[in-house]
Formats: sequence, structure tokens, C-alpha cells
Amino acid sequence: MSLTEEILSQLPGNVLSGLRRTDNILTSLRTDNTLIPNVVKENSQPLNSVEWDVIISGGTLGILIGCALAVRGVRVALLERGILQGREQEWNISRKELEVFRELDLLTAAELETTIVTKYNPARVSFQGGTEVWVEDVLNIGVDPIYLLETLKTRFINVGGKLFENTPFSDVVVHPNGVKINNQFTARLLLDAMGNLSPISQQARQGKKPDALCLVVGSCAEGFPENNSGDLLLSFTALQNQCQYFWEAFPAKDGRTTYLFTYMDANPQRLSLETLFAEYFRLLPEYQGVELSQLKFKRALFGFFPSYRQSPLQTPWNRILPVGDSSGNQSPLSFGGFGAMVRHLQRLTLGIEEALQIDKLSVQDLTILQPYQPSLSVTWLFQKAMSVGVEQKIDPNQINQLLSVVFQEMQQLGTPVLKPFLQDVVQFGALTQTLLKTGLSHPLLVAKIIPQVGLDSLLDWMLHYVNLCIYSGLFSINPMFKPLVNNLPIQQQYYWHRLVDAWKFGSGGDYSE
Repeated sequence: MSLTEEILSQLPGNVLSGLRRTDNILTSLRTDNTLIPNVVKENSQPLNSVEWDVIISGGTLGILIGCALAVRGVRVALLERGILQGREQEWNISRKELEVFRELDLLTAAELETTIVTKYNPARVSFQGGTEVWVEDVLNIGVDPIYLLETLKTRFINVGGKLFENTPFSDVVVHPNGVKINNQFTARLLLDAMGNLSPISQQARQGKKPDALCLVVGSCAEGFPENNSGDLLLSFTALQNQCQYFWEAFPAKDGRTTYLFTYMDANPQRLSLETLFAEYFRLLPEYQGVELSQLKFKRALFGFFPSYRQSPLQTPWNRILPVGDSSGNQSPLSFGGFGAMVRHLQRLTLGIEEALQIDKLSVQDLTILQPYQPSLSVTWLFQKAMSVGVEQKIDPNQINQLLSVVFQEMQQLGTPVLKPFLQDVVQFGALTQTLLKTGLSHPLLVAKIIPQVGLDSLLDWMLHYVNLCIYSGLFSINPMFKPLVNNLPIQQQYYWHRLVDAWKFGSGGDYSE
């Protein structure tokens, strides 16, 4: 029995078989034999009646937007394939980002405080051979998903939302005046919150392989030396298995959570999650300065996060809108999930409410609710620079050297440059300053990146970089147009509001301290 099998088999919930099941899904995603689902069909006959304004499929994060809409008087039904409940694992986020739960009237101030079960400071960014960079108040809040989801569930039902548990999504038929889900539920609009492996997203993407993957494994355990700080991004090894390994660590209410993650393409030769877990257990003692025998493992965490260049996903059907990970609304650097959903929660809630009020539910009307964002697209080059091709030969320390230099320059430029980037927000001014400073101080190191990422990727990136500048400019002058917009017909106002949202999020203008 391997060390991985030995440790995981001691944990409750048959973790090992879950890991291998996830690895099988990963294998089929990397090969081209994935069956394309056929769950969305169209019918030209109108429905006799429509019961709901919105049906959301996928409850774990769907409850966030479901509750936000229901509070605003929208008739919402939520379908969840199992029981809607959080898992014994904290969701890490920054305090400022949680304010949206108060702004949208989803939680009281007391409830919001109760959801927070851990707080820590500071957090470290460190790469082999480089100096440590420390930052405050980034992903330093641990939220209890069990309490959060239970509280939102109660609020949702109290304001008139209807929850259907043990109700997996099977299919949807799009009619001219609504959608019919599972041949049972009818609504004006379907929100797909079924995550990365949503069958609707898979059908829309027509079996396209992901352009990149992030694999992550980890655990929560007791027995670590006392440590009230965290790690946001840390590497202490050169390339291994043609992968650059990165680590994260956070204090948890019942121990310490540590993650190992790595970026890669979808080549079938890449390592499996089980192999990555073996690497995690091999390197964890060196990372945390503790023997495995001293640790009491409470739970294991693992997953993979596919990302596509064509993101956010814009579906080819009327009356269906992907939200959260189904839409690919996170950068290829981030894990998506809770943080990405929270970041876009207010934008999507207000946009969907407005679309329903004026019946703007066609493909064209919904596409602009998930617009192109240069702030996301520019991060593809960073993901490329943090990974290496299966056959590619580079200096094993090159990625560490580059990242070490970049983060040192960012630290010198100060918190307004460093903190947004660590929260997955890229802004034109901060990015430009970092590029200039790094390029002037370390021209040879920057030159090495060009063959690593490829000229095509660099040229593609320059287009998004220019667009980032344009979006920043447009968002900054947008207030001048407000008096004119208020005099437009409401249909045109809807399109203008979506444009402003695109400029705001596409320029990183949604970030505030």
C-alpha cells in the first residue's frame, strides 16, 4: 500500500475512491473521447404557462445568486442534486469581498460575523532563492460553508424561494417564452450554476479540451508547529515532473490547511491527482518542518480546475445563462468557486433583475451579462509563464527566478500594485509599472520568457493588454455620460449598464480597498 493510500484510507467518506473517480474524469477530459452531452434542446412551440422567473441548477453556489434574486422579489426555484449543505472545509476570502452579503441584504451584520471562523495575518509570497514578500488582509478570512449555506437557505425560503433537493438536472427544452427543465419545471430563465463539469457548458463547448488545467491537492491536519500566518503563493523546489509546484497554507479552526497546486496544459501524459498527492506527502514535511507521523489528518481536499481561452462562456441558446465556474468567469490563475462567484454576485444579480424586468432574455441580451474581460484574458500569459510544456526544456529554476523578481518589484511599488494582483485583479496602471520596472531591472530574465511562452502567446497577450488600457480609459470617463443615459429608453439603458459593467470588471475597476 502506498503512503497516499495509507493516509487517505484512514479518513472518513471513502476519500480514495473519490480521488480515483475524479482522476478518471480528468483522464477523459485530457483525451478527446469525452462524450458531448445533448441536454439542451429547442422547441418552437410556446409553453402554456411559466411558473418561475428563474430556475437555478446547482445549489452549492447557486444559492448565493438565488437568494440575492429572491430578496429582490424575483420568483426563484433552486434545483440541487443532493442535499444543499456546506462541507467541513473553510472558504478563504478577503474581508472587503464579504461586504457584498450586507449590500445585497443576504446576511445581517451578526450573521456575517458568525460565518467567519478564522482570521489570520500576515500572508507570505516566497520563491526558492528569493526574498519573502509579506502582505496583510488577503484571503485571510476563513468562512464556514456549513453555516453560510444553511443561513442563506433559510433566508431564501423565507423570502419565497423554493428549494428542490435530491433533484439532479437532466435536460432543458428552450421554448420561445420560457424553458422546461427535467420535463417538469418551467421558468423564463435558467441559470446554470453546475460548475466546471456542467453538461450545459460541455454541450456549448462541443467537447473542446481545456486550454489549461490547475490541479490541486491538500489536507487539513493537526500537529503543526504554532503558526498564525499564511502562505498565498510559495515554491521551494525547481521543476518536478515538468511541473512547477506551488503551495498555500492557512490556519483553520481545527488545524492547518495546506495545498499543493500546479498549472499545466491538458496533455494526456500529465500527472494524475493521485501522483500529485504522493508528491504532496513527500514534500509536506520539508514545507512545514514537521514529520508526517506527528500530524493527525482530519480531511483531504483535491480537484482540478479547467480553463478555456474562450471565457467567459457565451452560450448559443436563448434563456440560458451560465454563472460561476460554469461560465469560466475566473482567471486561469485562480481556483474559481466561492471567490469568483462572490466577486460577480452584485453585477449578475442587478443585471439579471434588469433583464427580467424588460424581458431581455435572448442570446444577444444574455451574452453581454458575461462579457469579454481583458483583465481576465491578460492573465493567460502569466499562467503560461508559470507552467512548462511536456517536452519543453527550460532552466529548472527559471519560473522561480522570474516570480521572485516580479514580486520583489511589486512589493517595492507598494500595496496598491501588490494587493489587487494577489486577489486576482489585474489593472492597467499596476501591470504597466510592474512590467517596466521588471524589464528595466532584469532584461535578460524577461528575454528568457519569450521562447518559454511562445511568440504567438505574446502577440495575443499584447492585444488584451491594449484592450485593458482602453477599458480603463472608458470606465474612467463613464460618469460623464450618466445624464445622457438616464434619458435613454429602458431597453437601451440595459445595454449601456452592461457596457459599463464590462469596462469596470474588464479593467479591474471593481477592486476597492
